[in-house]
Amino acid sequence: MSAPLLAEFDTPEALVRAMRIANADGHRALDAYTPFPVPDLTEAFAPPRNPVRPVMAVAGFGAAAAMYALQWYSSVVGYPLNSGGRPLHSWPVFLLVPFEFGVLVAAIAGLVALFWACGLPRLHHPLFAIPQFERASQDRFLLLVAPKDADATALRESLERCGALLVAEMHP
Repeated sequence: MSAPLLAEFDTPEALVRAMRIANADGHRALDAYTPFPVPDLTEAFAPPRNPVRPVMAVAGFGAAAAMYALQWYSSVVGYPLNSGGRPLHSWPVFLLVPFEFGVLVAAIAGLVALFWACGLPRLHHPLFAIPQFERASQDRFLLLVAPKDADATALRESLERCGALLVAEMHP
C-alpha cells in the first residue's frame, strides 16, 4: 500500500471537486484541512463511530458482575457462616460494592478508550513536518487521500488535474 497523498488547493470548490473525484475513483479521503468550515465536506466525511460508550458499558457491567460473583462465592461457597439465621446469599447486601466497583472500572475504561480513540499521547504527527500545512489555518485547503493501490501516480495526476498546487507524499 502506498503512502497517503496530501494535496494543496487555493479554493474550497477545487478541494470539494478533488475529494469527490478521488472518492469516485475508489480512493479514500482521510481528512480535509480548511481555514473555515466548508459545508460540502461535512456530508462527505461521516463521523467515525465512537468506541467510548460500548467500552465503558462492557467494562462496568463486567466488573460489577465479577465483584458480585466474588462476594457470592466467598459468602455461599468459600466461607458459609450462618450468623443469626440469615440466608447465605443475601443479595441486597451484595449490591453496594459491585455498583461502586463497576462505576470505578467504567470510568477508568472510558478514559483509556478516549485516549485510544483520540490517538493520544501522540506528540507529533507527520503532517506537521510539511511546511504547507501551516497555511491550512490561513488561506489554503488541504486534502489527505489514501490511494486504493500501491501505485499512487493515477491519484497524483487526478489531484493535479483538479487544480492542486502541490501534491506531497506523507510518510509516517
